Amino acid sequence: MAQQKERQQTRKRPGDPKGQVRRKNCFFCKDKIEEVDYKNYNQLRRYISEKGKIRSRRITGACRRHQRQVALAVKRAREMALLPYVCDKG
Repeated sequence: MAQQKERQQTRKRPGDPKGQVRRKNCFFCKDKIEEVDYKNYNQLRRYISEKGKIRSRRITGACRRHQRQVALAVKRAREMALLPYVCDKG
Protein backbone atom coordinates (compact mmCIF):
# COMPACT_ATOMS: atom_id res chain seq x y z
CA MET A 1 0.00 0.00 0.00
CA ALA A 2 2.85 2.39 0.75
CA GLN A 3 4.38 1.60 -2.65
CA GLN A 4 1.16 2.60 -4.42
CA LYS A 5 1.15 5.99 -2.69
CA GLU A 6 4.78 6.56 -3.66
CA ARG A 7 4.04 5.68 -7.29
CA GLN A 8 1.06 8.03 -7.40
CA GLN A 9 3.10 10.90 -6.01
CA THR A 10 5.98 10.47 -8.46
CA ARG A 11 3.76 10.12 -11.53
CA LYS A 12 3.28 13.36 -13.45
CA ARG A 13 -0.21 14.26 -14.52
CA PRO A 14 -1.30 16.82 -17.12
CA GLY A 15 -3.37 18.78 -14.60
CA ASP A 16 -0.53 19.40 -12.14
CA PRO A 17 -0.21 22.99 -10.86
CA LYS A 18 3.36 23.15 -12.19
CA GLY A 19 2.37 22.65 -15.82
CA GLN A 20 -1.07 24.20 -15.57
CA VAL A 21 -1.86 26.72 -18.30
CA ARG A 22 -4.04 29.65 -17.35
CA ARG A 23 -7.26 29.75 -19.35
CA LYS A 24 -7.83 32.90 -21.40
CA ASN A 25 -11.08 34.71 -20.78
CA CYS A 26 -13.50 35.48 -23.57
CA PHE A 27 -13.20 39.11 -24.68
CA PHE A 28 -16.88 39.29 -25.65
CA CYS A 29 -18.12 37.84 -22.36
CA LYS A 30 -15.97 40.31 -20.41
CA ASP A 31 -17.46 43.28 -22.28
CA LYS A 32 -20.95 41.70 -22.20
CA ILE A 33 -21.30 41.71 -25.99
CA GLU A 34 -24.22 39.54 -27.07
CA GLU A 35 -23.69 39.48 -30.85
CA VAL A 36 -20.45 39.82 -32.82
CA ASP A 37 -20.86 42.40 -35.59
CA TYR A 38 -19.29 41.64 -38.99
CA LYS A 39 -19.00 45.37 -39.75
CA ASN A 40 -16.51 45.87 -36.92
CA TYR A 41 -13.62 44.45 -38.96
CA ASN A 42 -10.91 46.02 -36.78
CA GLN A 43 -12.08 43.84 -33.89
CA LEU A 44 -12.31 40.77 -36.15
CA ARG A 45 -8.68 41.17 -37.27
CA ARG A 46 -7.59 39.85 -33.86
CA TYR A 47 -9.21 36.51 -34.74
CA ILE A 48 -7.49 36.08 -38.11
CA SER A 49 -3.91 34.88 -38.66
CA GLU A 50 -1.36 36.57 -40.90
CA LYS A 51 -2.26 34.18 -43.69
CA GLY A 52 -5.96 34.97 -43.36
CA LYS A 53 -7.10 31.87 -41.49
CA ILE A 54 -9.58 32.03 -38.62
CA ARG A 55 -7.76 31.31 -35.37
CA SER A 56 -9.02 28.56 -33.07
CA ARG A 57 -10.62 28.94 -29.66
CA ARG A 58 -7.50 27.56 -28.03
CA ILE A 59 -5.47 30.48 -29.37
CA THR A 60 -8.04 33.30 -29.16
CA GLY A 61 -9.49 32.37 -25.77
CA ALA A 62 -13.06 32.98 -26.95
CA CYS A 63 -15.87 30.87 -25.54
CA ARG A 64 -17.66 28.37 -27.79
CA ARG A 65 -20.66 30.61 -28.42
CA HIS A 66 -18.67 33.67 -29.35
CA GLN A 67 -16.12 31.70 -31.40
CA ARG A 68 -18.95 30.50 -33.62
CA GLN A 69 -20.21 34.06 -33.98
CA VAL A 70 -16.68 35.26 -34.79
CA ALA A 71 -16.31 32.63 -37.51
CA LEU A 72 -19.64 33.61 -39.05
CA ALA A 73 -18.83 37.33 -38.79
CA VAL A 74 -15.43 36.82 -40.46
CA LYS A 75 -17.05 34.90 -43.30
CA ARG A 76 -19.64 37.64 -43.77
CA ALA A 77 -16.98 40.36 -43.65
CA ARG A 78 -15.00 38.50 -46.30
CA GLU A 79 -18.04 38.29 -48.52
CA MET A 80 -18.60 42.05 -48.14
CA ALA A 81 -14.89 42.66 -48.96
CA LEU A 82 -14.14 44.09 -45.51
CA LEU A 83 -11.59 41.34 -44.78
CA PRO A 84 -9.33 39.43 -47.18
CA TYR A 85 -9.76 35.72 -47.89
CA VAL A 86 -5.98 35.24 -48.14
CA CYS A 87 -2.99 37.48 -47.68
CA ASP A 88 -0.61 38.04 -50.64
CA LYS A 89 2.63 39.00 -48.91
CA GLY A 90 5.10 37.33 -51.16
